[in-house]
Amino acid sequence: MNADDFPTPDVDVDSVDPDSLKGRIDAGEDVTILDARMRSDYEEWRIDGETVTSINVPYFEFLDDEIDDEVLDRIPDDREVTVLCAKGGASEYVAGTLAERGYDVDHLEDGMNGWASIYDAVEVERYDGAGTLLQYQRPSSGCLGYLLYDGGEAAIIDPLRAFTDRYLADADDLGVELKYAIDTHVHADHISGVRDLDAAGVEGVIPAAAVDRGVTYADELTAADDGDAFEVGDATVEAVYTPGHTTGMTSYLVDGSLLATGDGLFVESVARPDLEEGDEGAPDAARLLYESLQERVLTLPDDTLIGGAHFSDAAVPADDGTYTAPIGDLVEEMDALTMDEDDFVDLVLADMPPRPANYEDIIATNLGRNAVDDEEAFTLELGPNNCAASQDSLAGD
Repeated sequence: MNADDFPTPDVDVDSVDPDSLKGRIDAGEDVTILDARMRSDYEEWRIDGETVTSINVPYFEFLDDEIDDEVLDRIPDDREVTVLCAKGGASEYVAGTLAERGYDVDHLEDGMNGWASIYDAVEVERYDGAGTLLQYQRPSSGCLGYLLYDGGEAAIIDPLRAFTDRYLADADDLGVELKYAIDTHVHADHISGVRDLDAAGVEGVIPAAAVDRGVTYADELTAADDGDAFEVGDATVEAVYTPGHTTGMTSYLVDGSLLATGDGLFVESVARPDLEEGDEGAPDAARLLYESLQERVLTLPDDTLIGGAHFSDAAVPADDGTYTAPIGDLVEEMDALTMDEDDFVDLVLADMPPRPANYEDIIATNLGRNAVDDEEAFTLELGPNNCAASQDSLAGD
């Protein structure tokens, strides 16, 4: 059934907006969620947290006038329950049927689509370069981006197409001109916002090393070679070629203080090497990743912050709420960074998670081979990112 096909409940059902639900979870409140999506969708992607109790009962279990007692027994009647679905229609109906039976329920506005629209900006407090650095966080997919601003200018690293207007509005609110939109690589889990920002008058930048993958619009943008520098006020953003996750993977050193590593290194793991060349090319890519980490990343000062393009459920944020960590801390906590090459390759290839949903279509879109509208683009990237080599944290191992 489509969301529009569900009847309006006979009782009034309160709704909760996604930001409010996230606020409760972030505050450590106990939250009980009844996820009314199909089991396969639930297992792939859901709202989790240390204080979140999540129950999956598909919406069709509630369509009959007489709901099975075994279904009702699974739903707590001693606390508030938030019902959610994909877009909000089924959850309102399910919440209504439960409210009629005396349950304390509300439902999530716009469902998981609404959850995917949350995008927080958090200041990286340990950044000590010129200007101010913000980390954008999308909790639904773990996507991270970075906004540097100084002296009336700004640059965004790894922007998402879905939030193009947000970047422009934030720059306007800060009283700065968004000068650069920079991608670290051809992403496989979300649609890049670089081209849309370039069309809005921002200078789009992609790694020169990524062009050979078949980027169809390369002539329209600036190609960043290893060592190229981009000035943002008094700050400098320097391209550092770090292949491995992809052949074009390029990190950006933000005024000597934070290395935006894209999908090369995360605070809890290292990159997976199979999204460009598949399983056959993964071993060689893993060796290339090892070289990049050892020769280009870990040679930086220990207090250089690492900020990846993603975080997983296994990641632990820093005290400032950002998913950043000094290189020295990661070397101490992550054995993968001190292994010899063969052991590193074995570890990276041992237990990779499922590939990101729709990753082939997303790559084709980011290369410019597929044209999708905004709604299609948003739908393509729903779900977890799965760009790390492991679903579990490698830090502290």
